[in-house]
Amino acid sequence: MSCKDKGGLDNGKYVRYTPEQVEALERLYHDCPKPSSIRRQQLIRECPILSHIEPKQIKVWFQNRRCREKQRKEASRLQAVNRKLSAMNKLLMEENDRLQKQVSHLVYENGYFRQHTQNTTLATKDTSCESAVTSGQRSLTAQHPPRDASPAGLLSIAEETLAEFLSKATGTAVEWVQMPGMKPGPESIGIIAISHGCPGVAARACGLVGLEPTRVAEILKDRPSWYRDCRAVDILNVLPTANGGTIELLYMQLYAPTTLAPARDLWLLRYTSVLEDGSLVICERSLKNTQNGPSMPPVQHFVRAEMLPSGYLIRPCEGGGSIIHIVDHMDLEPWSVPEVLRPLYESSTMLAQKTTMVALRHLRQISHEVSQSNVTGWGRRPAALRALGQRLSRGFNEALNGFTDEGWSMIGNDGVDDVTILVNSSPDKLMGLNLSFANGFPSVSNAVLCAKASMLLQNVPPAILLRFLREHRSEWADNNMDAYSAAAIKVGPCSFSGSRVGNYGGQVILPLAHTIEHEEFLEVIKLEGMAHSPEDTIMPREVFLLQLCSGMDENAVGTCAELIFAPIDASFADDAPLLPSGFRIIPLDSGKEVANPNRTLDLASALDIGPAGNKASNDYSGNSGCMRSVMTIAFEFAFESHMQEHVASMARQYVRSIISSVQRVALALSPSHLSSQAGLRTPLGTPEAQTLARWISNSYRCFLGAELLKSNNEGSESLLKSLWHHSDAILCCTLKALPVFTFANQAGLDMLETTLVALQDITLEKIFDDHGRKILCSEFPQIIQQGFGCLQGGLCLSSMGRPISYERVVAWKVLNEEENAHCICFMFVNWSFV
Repeated sequence: MSCKDKGGLDNGKYVRYTPEQVEALERLYHDCPKPSSIRRQQLIRECPILSHIEPKQIKVWFQNRRCREKQRKEASRLQAVNRKLSAMNKLLMEENDRLQKQVSHLVYENGYFRQHTQNTTLATKDTSCESAVTSGQRSLTAQHPPRDASPAGLLSIAEETLAEFLSKATGTAVEWVQMPGMKPGPESIGIIAISHGCPGVAARACGLVGLEPTRVAEILKDRPSWYRDCRAVDILNVLPTANGGTIELLYMQLYAPTTLAPARDLWLLRYTSVLEDGSLVICERSLKNTQNGPSMPPVQHFVRAEMLPSGYLIRPCEGGGSIIHIVDHMDLEPWSVPEVLRPLYESSTMLAQKTTMVALRHLRQISHEVSQSNVTGWGRRPAALRALGQRLSRGFNEALNGFTDEGWSMIGNDGVDDVTILVNSSPDKLMGLNLSFANGFPSVSNAVLCAKASMLLQNVPPAILLRFLREHRSEWADNNMDAYSAAAIKVGPCSFSGSRVGNYGGQVILPLAHTIEHEEFLEVIKLEGMAHSPEDTIMPREVFLLQLCSGMDENAVGTCAELIFAPIDASFADDAPLLPSGFRIIPLDSGKEVANPNRTLDLASALDIGPAGNKASNDYSGNSGCMRSVMTIAFEFAFESHMQEHVASMARQYVRSIISSVQRVALALSPSHLSSQAGLRTPLGTPEAQTLARWISNSYRCFLGAELLKSNNEGSESLLKSLWHHSDAILCCTLKALPVFTFANQAGLDMLETTLVALQDITLEKIFDDHGRKILCSEFPQIIQQGFGCLQGGLCLSSMGRPISYERVVAWKVLNEEENAHCICFMFVNWSFV
């Protein structure tokens, strides 16, 4: 082997390297593609065969070598892109051919319909109309001669299933329409379609994956590994066929997505075979009594669903990889769920999002992992991170469903059935749960409790709500925790999903991984704050949560949004026990959510006034009607069994407080509360906010004899605008023994580093230091008695613990129309962060 590179530039000659010299240079290149001058000189000294080559010539060789490597990688990338485009073009041509056949079929049916309507009576017209319209469906629903459970009978059913599946995957047996928002292209996940006018719900996907057909088939048949709603698949019998295929009898159980619906199960026949062109086919259908095949009796707590002929067509792709066609066709028995939830079981879009596209994404993710096998977050490979996400999701489904055969049992409620409490003390559930956390205390437990509830949300986009819950954890996670902390600390800190004992001051998000489609990502949340020790002292502490987020794309159609997390140790292992908790928000309407993806989740900015205020109405300009979704909440707690009653009571209280917080946030995010005419975006509601601004202004004038708000217009709207943009921080709090803030202007929210929702959880004394608290206690009675007062300058703290200096605080009572005290107002003059 020889290589010719341009040598010294002074004499213009070429240098011809010997095979030994090239081999030595290649060894160094693999160790260090870009060696320094010192390293090149060292190489010359260490390799006598290079001693006659000048250092400049060695440098040129490495430059050329790097250039050739770059060109090779670029050529390889372009070849891969070309193969992908060619395969996609083949798919699009096949899809175009299928659509042409479908158009021809519809034109024929239309002509047939016109001919009969012209030549028959009105009664005959009705009959022929029904015949013509349903003629395309009868091939799917016609009753076939009874079969038996013999191998020959099962093979007959299998062959029939194969034919019907192929007619759906590549033929015109189902009228497919492009799924809204899913346009085919080189960078798309594939060609996604949903059914129109066929029995049940159906979805179809065509795409490319960089895996061989046999590997694709192996992955898809292992449904629990990628379909997180699948609880279990039992293969009860396997029969080989003469053509080299297999017939399997399967019993499959599916988790219910919410507490308001029962779980599903299916009794299936699965047929795997190879077609004449070398394509692999895996097709499935439900076995029913009409076929006289083997039967499976009903199972308690499950509703038997039906799978119509469905499956996977896997064809080898030129240059490697596979072209895959996926068809899912189900009858999910919507009659068995409350009417409000039936859209979940009657939507082909939902089936496409939850099942069909999930399979395609999983295959693409594994293909990506094969080519990118490097170690990622926390020293874990992509496959290990994917497995952690799978465990979080399945653990949440397990807690949500609470099956008795897994050890869950329900305990009585407290007279209100809004929150369901389940307890599990089985050894399998508890194995390995006794962990030690960063604060040094062990988490001792011998039982697990799950508190779960569901609620209906009106007119709030799931993606926006979920993003707020993720980014503003302190506004819902620490509600009413003091009572739980006081009880739990007696037996050692309990592992409390979402927030262990005590409150925290902030969160740090450490990304771990995301899917190649950016639909889902895994992260570690580091919660920082303070905790009470058994000696009633305060000690710094850290809490880590492993968190899974999905469905945060506001433009996706029918997407389920999830935020699932579990407390972990700082050095958790891949097989460490997890107690997942969190939220699942499922849209009930098929209409596309139209919202600004960059819309802020800081609810304080919801009171923007002025030219930017019109943005509120634009965020939902494309959203007509009322969006509905169902949110399901499930939280798991590890505890000692003798504390069951107390922990159950605290869990109910905690989940109810979370529901209350979510309702406040949802109300604030709802576009129905956005007033485009007034230019206001306020969770309090425009009339109430304007009235409060008028009361604040009039009371200030009454007690202090001066004008607080300078406005050219005396209208309430202009007063509120002036109050909101006042340069000093103005905050209102209740007239109680422990005053709590109820309102703040923009400067007040900035000073406290909070939002209007979280403001209602902050007490007045909480923001002052010890010196300021003493002054407040001495001056507060006088302020209440005479109606106003002034506190000298000092320091206070924001909700994030940052010190704030202020020149003085002016306080006055706010009187309503009847001259009764409504609240007390504080104005922090000339404040700034220290």
